[in-house]
Amino acid sequence: MKMKRLLFLILGFLCLGLGSVGVIVPVLPTVPFFLATVFCFANSSRKLHDWFIGTRLYKKHLESFVKKKGMTVQTKLGIIIPVTLVMGVGFFVMMWADVFVPSMILAVVWFFHIIYFVFGVKTIRLAVAEEK
Repeated sequence: MKMKRLLFLILGFLCLGLGSVGVIVPVLPTVPFFLATVFCFANSSRKLHDWFIGTRLYKKHLESFVKKKGMTVQTKLGIIIPVTLVMGVGFFVMMWADVFVPSMILAVVWFFHIIYFVFGVKTIRLAVAEEK
């Protein structure tokens, strides 16, 4: 096995593991790790790539984004709400500890996160997302 394929295989499994943990733990972003998994598996093993795009995790979190270049409202909310809660806790803890500059940076990052998902990612209807 070539070194490049082995590296992509290892990175693919690492991203798959982190993305799977991110389904349960809202601190880890699921979608970017699963996108990286698809990329790594596509560059390491066709069989693993085909397996991953057939999984329920892929179909639930990525399929509509990859195929339709958009997300359903439910998927967007599933990303925005946990991130807002985690960032909100961090923001208020930093404000409570009088750490103003990092808390303002976090607020700006949160603001642009919301702007990106509301205006940057196309919203698709559930019926359109379920079409093949």
